[in-house]
Amino acid sequence: MKKNGWFLLIFIIIGLLAGALVARWLTPVPSISFLTKPIEASWSPAIDLYVLSFNMSLDFQISLFSLIGAIIAIWLYRKM
Repeated sequence: MKKNGWFLLIFIIIGLLAGALVARWLTPVPSISFLTKPIEASWSPAIDLYVLSFNMSLDFQISLFSLIGAIIAIWLYRKM
């Protein structure tokens, strides 16, 4: 199979989602709360031209488990 950038991007997104699911499932465990607590960032640009208005909002919630999932996905991609 030929490797390309799109396949790597899909791997990273799946790794981030898998890590986020693990973090969500393990939230009740108090001893690993530093791994499950998300870091939140948001960006919301807005344009108002009186005739046309545009609003968009992007919210990011990344935990250490998400980053671990992305690192594992990159490692698996390189092993292929």
